[in-house]
Amino acid sequence: MRSKALFLVLILAVLFIPAVQAEEASEWVAQGQTAIMSGNFDRALACFNNALALDKNSASANSGKAVALNKLGQYAGALDAANRTLIQRSSDTDALNARAFAQYNLGQYAASVVSYDKLFAIQKNRVEAYCVQGSAYMALNESDMAVVSYLQCTSLDPAEVDSWNKLGLAYLDQKKYTEALDALNHATAITTKNAEVWNNKGLALAGLGRYQDALNCFNQALSLSPGYSEAQKNKDNMYGKTQVYTASTTATRRISTATPTETSPVISPTAEVSTPGIPSMPEISATPTSTPVPKKTTYSPLSPFTTICALIGVWGLVFLVRKNKE
Repeated sequence: MRSKALFLVLILAVLFIPAVQAEEASEWVAQGQTAIMSGNFDRALACFNNALALDKNSASANSGKAVALNKLGQYAGALDAANRTLIQRSSDTDALNARAFAQYNLGQYAASVVSYDKLFAIQKNRVEAYCVQGSAYMALNESDMAVVSYLQCTSLDPAEVDSWNKLGLAYLDQKKYTEALDALNHATAITTKNAEVWNNKGLALAGLGRYQDALNCFNQALSLSPGYSEAQKNKDNMYGKTQVYTASTTATRRISTATPTETSPVISPTAEVSTPGIPSMPEISATPTSTPVPKKTTYSPLSPFTTICALIGVWGLVFLVRKNKE
């Protein structure tokens, strides 16, 4: 009987503890950061919006929101959220990086370059940031400065193919074919499966007058990507023109939108190499909206009144047990 009485007491105590919804802004921020790490950017955005609904001045929520919106390609919203963060926390590196990345994708190349410099004054080892800054310089036709940024990328991460390829393109833009070939040799030493790298390597070899080697590179690019029109055009220029061939040094000025914390993937070959356009952006509300998200349940401590009621209940049960024994 005693064990039954104790069991009933436990049930009674649980029933008297009221369930409440945990809606602290910091909890939503933590959930949003976890969602970003797992690659669930829609969920992350919803969490940060819920945090801002509870605390519209949360710098952490705005910083996380800027990162999530960049990942979702909503660059205008990302720029706004990043700027809101930096008003409160001017040294927030995630917000600084998010602002510069959004500006680049909005075609604000000069502003992006300046924003990246502000980031590098605080954080100097952000590999992908140097690579994007280099692409911004290329869009501004400042290949000499682009080389400086790309050299930082290859120095910090020598195994990143995209950085070596972009460095090679910057050198091609300057007609520095020896330096371009060296950079692209590093790229093909890492992978032989990138058609664009082989095409660019062919351009560097053609610029050095090594036409047969250049032709082999263009053939290699076409074997990987038969529809690669630029490689086909460069290959056609080889036939019967080896003594007068002039390398086309059109530089790729696009970048991948990989997470600032992620290594950029190997570039997939494109039909034509072109300068970036301003991406279309979904409309977003200027005021953060709260998206319904499953809420976890926590329990509040016992109030004095609840404790007294529970004790009375326990006393009553014990009294009944003793009476039954008698």
